[in-house]
Amino acid sequence: MTKTIMIQGTCSNAGKSILTTALGRIFAQEGYKVAPFKAQNMTSNITIAGGEMGLAQFIQAQACKAVPDVTMNPVLLKPTGNASSQVFLLGKPEGVLSASKYHLEFKDKAWQAIVTSLQKLSREYEVLVIEGAGSPAEVNLKENDIVNMRVAKELNAPVLLVADIDRGGALASIVGTLELLEPDERELVKGLVINKFRGDFNLLKPALEFLENKTGKPVVGVIPYFTDINIPEEDSLGQKVAEPKHPLTTVTEEDFDSLAELVKKNINMTLIYKIMGLL
Repeated sequence: MTKTIMIQGTCSNAGKSILTTALGRIFAQEGYKVAPFKAQNMTSNITIAGGEMGLAQFIQAQACKAVPDVTMNPVLLKPTGNASSQVFLLGKPEGVLSASKYHLEFKDKAWQAIVTSLQKLSREYEVLVIEGAGSPAEVNLKENDIVNMRVAKELNAPVLLVADIDRGGALASIVGTLELLEPDERELVKGLVINKFRGDFNLLKPALEFLENKTGKPVVGVIPYFTDINIPEEDSLGQKVAEPKHPLTTVTEEDFDSLAELVKKNINMTLIYKIMGLL
């Protein structure tokens, strides 16, 4: 049975994309056949044999040592202005839709493509590392959610909730996000990740203890702020990286391995394996 882990954030640019990339490379290094997945993305795109997909998922597939496939990003949105986007479904254009028309007329078709893609990937891979979008606690958007908790519930996937401490308010954003989730959604959150930390770790320890006592969720990692790894940003760790040495689509193996090593040093992979049922 395919094992899953889902990365959700307290906000956009909290750390989902690059953490997904890092975990994909870590699982690949451990010998697992692993693939990334993001149900819907509004991002830069790249054309592959099957059509168009998000550039972030293309790079994540490279990190996973998997062949990029449109099922890894079944719904791609290209903003066209005036609250409208060109919609791609499984790599193929479906037309330009307004946000309201998309939710009223297209969402169900998009969800079916998402479910079909998850089924296909689950047959082909041992591990799926799934990325959410924005925050799962936007109460005005939850009715039309097809990328965050609806995906987690479809797979019964354990969720890691990531917060960006560099922008401030990380503790409140974690507690508030969990408070706004439904009880069954909150139960799926199995761990917390603090991202972009810089400073004296000893000064952070009381905050971590508070979070664990307040939420009942373990802090599985504290990822340091970094600037020296060449992985393009998307809805990612949101960190400034060194001036890219390579085209965006040719991130090197050294780049992926460096990112994986940094994350492994600062996250409890043993606990993540247990959360996923790999131990």
